[in-house]
Amino acid sequence: MIKVAPMHDLGKVAVDDVILRKPGKFTDEEYNMMKSHSAEGARMIRKVLAEVDDAAMMEAAVNVAHFHHERWDGKGYPEGISGETIPMEARIMALADVFDALVSKRCYKEAFGFDRAFNIIEEGLGTQFDPVLGKLFLECRPELEKLYIEME
Repeated sequence: MIKVAPMHDLGKVAVDDVILRKPGKFTDEEYNMMKSHSAEGARMIRKVLAEVDDAAMMEAAVNVAHFHHERWDGKGYPEGISGETIPMEARIMALADVFDALVSKRCYKEAFGFDRAFNIIEEGLGTQFDPVLGKLFLECRPELEKLYIEME
């Protein structure tokens, strides 16, 4: 995970910066373009890592990029898969990615406080997130808060 997690949004290089930096809501067309980053990232990783002699790392990198926006309840993208059919590494990445987006300032929002971010994650257990992995994630709150405070 340490090696492949940074590749999860690689496909965003194929999305126009105007969309990536848009401060307001996306149009349907813009949202569809943004959603394409996960499948595009998986395609790019397959190509870039084709010569790598570590099949497990390649699979994990592809899975993280392709499936990190899938939801436990099947309402995610790009495939609409659910539950344990979502690769484990993508379920882990989903928690980390959403948490980071919540507690970080973005062009379209201010950073949320830790209480609000952890409440949002907790409310999403069993719908957006794997409930078992999500509970483990919540148990890491002290370490996560410390890490984010040290990064400031």
